[in-house]
Amino acid sequence: DSGSHGPFQCVAQFPLAELAPVFDELSHLESELQRTLALPSARQTIDVFLLADQTRHRRFLAQLYPRIPYRRALYVRREGRASVYAYRHGELPVDLRHECTHALLHANLPTVPLWLDEGLAEYFEMPLSQRAFDHPHLAAVRWNLRLGMVRTLPALEAAAELSQMGAVEYCFAWAWVHFMLHGPVAAHRELVRFVTGLQHGVDASPLSNRLVQAIPEMDLRMMQHFSRWRRTESFDA
Repeated sequence: DSGSHGPFQCVAQFPLAELAPVFDELSHLESELQRTLALPSARQTIDVFLLADQTRHRRFLAQLYPRIPYRRALYVRREGRASVYAYRHGELPVDLRHECTHALLHANLPTVPLWLDEGLAEYFEMPLSQRAFDHPHLAAVRWNLRLGMVRTLPALEAAAELSQMGAVEYCFAWAWVHFMLHGPVAAHRELVRFVTGLQHGVDASPLSNRLVQAIPEMDLRMMQHFSRWRRTESFDA
């Protein structure tokens, strides 16, 4: 089966109708990135290949990308073409939102720092109704903060390879994105300015440098953000 949904051209080994709600979300994902990050529309089509099961998915990726370690879902950009590969299982909607976020970011930005790339994908992998208050990372971040297990933004910025991003790093990459989208207005403003700089190829200083200047006691403010974050609070993103 095949079909187009926003910038995504999908091909599947099963009827796409069963994923109609997910593709409705994906069609709006681009506008969400435009609203929160001031990104323009994708300049090209993004191919999405959906295999019927893990066995076929693993075999397919081994043929196409034998040197890439196997992953349950994968975004690849090769020869100017962006592709997402996944297979039918219970967490497929999460996988699609995550990998398609990567694809949309890279459709407009020549480079994205690894921690920000993963932090944004982790944030947008949840349905819109769950992003602000119901992500599984929220409880984990609060627990780690109580134990004093914090990943500062400079520590995350130092990660250059996926092998340096463990579960805690993914969790705090999400946390810093959440802080910038739902915390101080100045944090969101600096994030948008940083992404705009990436879009235009500006050799920008690390985002942590900008945030420290804009938000005194940045690390403390981030910790306070999660200790005080409740569903009753108003938010824009």
